[in-house]
Amino acid sequence: MSIILDHQLREQLHHISPEFPITYFHDEIVDLATREGPVHWHPEFEIVTAQTGVLDYQVGEEHILLNAGDSIFVNTNVLHSIQQISGKDADPMPGIVFLGTLIAPEGSVIHQKYIQKIAGCDELPYVVFRQGEHEEISQTIQQIYRLLQDSLPLYELRIQSALISVFDYLNDHFHELPRMKISRVQMNTQIRVQKMLSYIYEHYSENISLADIASAANISRSEAGRCFSMCLQKTPVDFLIHYRLQKAHCLLGDTTLTLQEIIQSCGFHSVNYFIRQFRLHYGYTPGALRGLGK
Repeated sequence: MSIILDHQLREQLHHISPEFPITYFHDEIVDLATREGPVHWHPEFEIVTAQTGVLDYQVGEEHILLNAGDSIFVNTNVLHSIQQISGKDADPMPGIVFLGTLIAPEGSVIHQKYIQKIAGCDELPYVVFRQGEHEEISQTIQQIYRLLQDSLPLYELRIQSALISVFDYLNDHFHELPRMKISRVQMNTQIRVQKMLSYIYEHYSENISLADIASAANISRSEAGRCFSMCLQKTPVDFLIHYRLQKAHCLLGDTTLTLQEIIQSCGFHSVNYFIRQFRLHYGYTPGALRGLGK
């Protein structure tokens, strides 16, 4: 399942059904340039597992390393991204995204007491389940993956039961789970970054400036730089170039498009500049990419 983002950074999960709001994904890293996904967020909970390599999972400002067998639970509406940083082959990276309503309706006591308690905790953007330390939860997560893959009889009931076990653990250990103390300044910074990222994702193909990006969050250019540096370790302009290159990398697989068409659609205006930046970023030229069929 490819990641598609709308202008609000919400991941569009076309296969998630309101009747059974959960979707299973795997092998997403295979098609990602440098095995790196875009920064995004969505109103669903997310659970992802490292299978073979080491994954760098960024949640908010934090970078969490997942080794083979480790899983991460990501809370709702939290900025996050993924990159595989070691391993010869692309990690299968199985995962699920799901709404809390799969466990209980929003107006129910169960949802209000046990689902919203987790979703509403700003100091709990993620929880890591380490291999060997959380065996029962790790096995439960693997069971969910198998059930979604095979769709055996009663799989819906068994998936719901397994997710209840996960939230049983989260609620039972709620006061023991590691917290991130998020200040008002940090919260405001992340909100501003969301607004600026949203602008970049919607207007990257246009001739936009640092001032344009900053104005999306009603802040100065220097404050925009500070916010991006804190959350993403890049300047706004560097992030814009990086995102344009990601989009171009995907489009280069479409041989019906000329290089000039791809360059223009991704916001570049100079062929030489694009090729130079592409080679600097990926280590090979756009022409080599097409020749190798990457």
